[in-house]
Amino acid sequence: MEDRSAGCIALYIAVLAGFLAPFDISAVNIALPSIGAEFSLDAVSLSWVSTAYLLSSALFLVPFGRIADIVGRKRIFNLGLSLFAGASFFMAFTITPVTIIPLRVIQGMGGALIYGTAVAILTAVTPVEDRGKALGIYTTSVYLGLSLGPFLGGFMTGQFGWRSIFLVNVPIGLFTLGLIRWRLRGEWADARGERFDTPGSVLFGLSLVAIMLGFTWLPGTPGLLMIPLGILLLVEFVQWERRTRHPLLDVGLFTGNRVFALSNLAALVNYSATFAVTFFLSFYLQSIRGFSPLMAGAILVTQPLLQAIFSSPAGRLSDRMEPGKVASIGMGLCAVGLFLLAFIGEGTSLLFLLAALALLGVGFALFSSPNTNAVMSSVEKKCYGVASGTLGTMRLVGQMLSMGIAMTLFAVYIGQVEIGPASYPGLLAAIQAGFLIFTILCVAGIYPSLARGRMRDGERATCKLP
Repeated sequence: MEDRSAGCIALYIAVLAGFLAPFDISAVNIALPSIGAEFSLDAVSLSWVSTAYLLSSALFLVPFGRIADIVGRKRIFNLGLSLFAGASFFMAFTITPVTIIPLRVIQGMGGALIYGTAVAILTAVTPVEDRGKALGIYTTSVYLGLSLGPFLGGFMTGQFGWRSIFLVNVPIGLFTLGLIRWRLRGEWADARGERFDTPGSVLFGLSLVAIMLGFTWLPGTPGLLMIPLGILLLVEFVQWERRTRHPLLDVGLFTGNRVFALSNLAALVNYSATFAVTFFLSFYLQSIRGFSPLMAGAILVTQPLLQAIFSSPAGRLSDRMEPGKVASIGMGLCAVGLFLLAFIGEGTSLLFLLAALALLGVGFALFSSPNTNAVMSSVEKKCYGVASGTLGTMRLVGQMLSMGIAMTLFAVYIGQVEIGPASYPGLLAAIQAGFLIFTILCVAGIYPSLARGRMRDGERATCKLP
């Protein structure tokens, strides 16, 4: 009874925390045109308002997932929630564009600490037979945040200004912190006493920064140099992880566990192909089509709303049948939806747009929960923090790469200028090219999703022991 009570409390807290960051990301995307207008930001600089958060989250997710396994997941979860709520408060009152990016970096760090521990805590206290259901409910809360983000973000931006989007995070964060303090007993640190891999963390962080800066500076020479440098640093990171006794990321989980490796690869591809959809369509609807933030949010809510509706049933379905098959069907539906969006133009009907978004919503719901179930069920309990951190990193790196593609297309088709009527033809061309690239990525991602094999036929992998 005590274990089930702990699982319910952990699920409730994970649901609250899981709502925060997705709501912020989707609401900020709908508010970007308003933020850009207030601070006179050019297209590439404005994209960094979203990208800074993603890059910071990707930098800190795996390191703090490992730290959480060592010092305690609840402790790191509390720290992340505090950072996220604090940065949100200061974002609501910023008066200069100089402070926006640093505050978004702090927000991203807080989000990384939340992501890196919430699923690990939830998985640790939930019985195996209920794990898919619990993960489905958690994923539903994530998509509920995504669902409410565009609509409420558009409403709040139109009625109260974009700052209100950040201010609303504060009471939710404080309430969740209080709930953790009074109701969530115990601590989870299954790798207590092991060492932290500082060199590996530095190599990992530098590689991501180099790659993302490279995307920003394309098509110039600095960009062409930074991306290969980032890839070389990433290769060195993998080599270091093979050699060190206490790795940040046990690469053996990838080399010795087909389900774990290909499930993470599928997640990376899927998020790379889908995250910038809201970013692109926010500008398309508000700039090219002239809709208000509220109207644009009401249209964009279609995708995450269907994700929220179908995520929990998809999680339960993955408890009864092979998760890889369910996820592969979801990936295929995402590819169809993206292909349809590649043909949008100035006169595209809203019905066509809503149909494409609906396909994306259902497809992503069928992919995400079963894929998460496959990853977490393919490792032993000691690896939950590393596994959830790795999966979260695949998600954030994928989202970051998606924004990198968007920034590159903006730089090529629009350049370093503010988005206005004169740049609308280039903006539309960039959006169409982006959706075509994303379609190709999603089709390619179907292979690793199908090739992962049967999860229930394999043994659970364990982390590298000291």
